[in-house]
Amino acid sequence: MSDLPKVLLLGAGGFIGANLTERLLAEGRHRVTAVDIDGEKLEGQLGHAHLSFHRQDIRDRDGSLEELVRDHDLVVDLVAMANPSLYVTNPLDVFHLNFTENLRIVEHCVQHSKRIVQFSTCEVYGRTVAGVLGEDPAERPCPFHEDSSPLIMGPVRNHRWIYASAKQLLERVLHAYGLEDRLDYTIVRPFNFIGPRIDYLPSEKSGNPRVFSHFMNALLYGTPMKLVDGGRSYRAYTHIDDAVEAIVRIVDNPGGVCRREIFNIGTPENETSIRGLAHLMRELFDEHFRCPGDPVPEIVEVSGEEFYGRGYEDCDRRIPDVSKARDLLGWGSRHDLRSVVLETMRYFVDRHRRRAES
Repeated sequence: MSDLPKVLLLGAGGFIGANLTERLLAEGRHRVTAVDIDGEKLEGQLGHAHLSFHRQDIRDRDGSLEELVRDHDLVVDLVAMANPSLYVTNPLDVFHLNFTENLRIVEHCVQHSKRIVQFSTCEVYGRTVAGVLGEDPAERPCPFHEDSSPLIMGPVRNHRWIYASAKQLLERVLHAYGLEDRLDYTIVRPFNFIGPRIDYLPSEKSGNPRVFSHFMNALLYGTPMKLVDGGRSYRAYTHIDDAVEAIVRIVDNPGGVCRREIFNIGTPENETSIRGLAHLMRELFDEHFRCPGDPVPEIVEVSGEEFYGRGYEDCDRRIPDVSKARDLLGWGSRHDLRSVVLETMRYFVDRHRRRAES
């Protein structure tokens, strides 16, 4: 067991981290040190012979983070504050965690010559050229390519872009270290991963989760499904199992093909508008989960300012070019849109019914 590669997984208690931890342990080819302030989603893995869990905030300045980086072969950095409502209400906290604290991790890797898999976001692409020109992005599809697409942010007063800007700046710092031959890195840009263990329902605890959770909450409780700014933005949804398959291939890095590369991980075939997602989820709920007499939620429109607050603006389209992941990793998604959405809905429904019975 001592000869297995040691992976330091930061942010392991989140949606992606918990699923990745489970997969790495199931394969039995890595020793994993999972670090997070909350290990609830890792409960099924705690006690595994190849897992060590550290309940820790990376913002602590006790030196333990650097020691962990030094003692591992690979760092996978998933630490992020990824919630649009926080971009508007707490932009400085968002910047400091997503850039300042993550930069500290990067610099530990530089100091100790450790490889890092750095998670970024598809939001670094910002707005499409068509959208900036006032055209309908759906009429002029242009998939985002990792190495050639421009990264277009909105105006400063729309501080919703502080998350994307922080992530983009972090990517540029990694690239600069690579130019000086001081860092072995791979950057991952996730495109809307969904599946079991994603997020929470807003009726369960305070906060403002992602759109899927809001729509599920409305379906389960019969409240309106709210389309922010008409639900005109487009997203391409990827099943978490497909995403983790790509991430594991990046972790393994056969032949060094991932060295200093950026990868889009997403499923362009699964693109739909937010409005389309609302109608699809309501249709699937009617078909598979609705009980007789349950209310059918209406679909209504609300403004971004009303839903999130002042300073909100959305990415109009996020459709990935995944040819690099296909060519270098031999990877491709296996789940279509309906199966991805249905399986994620089933997770929420089953959990909701278990809680109602207890």
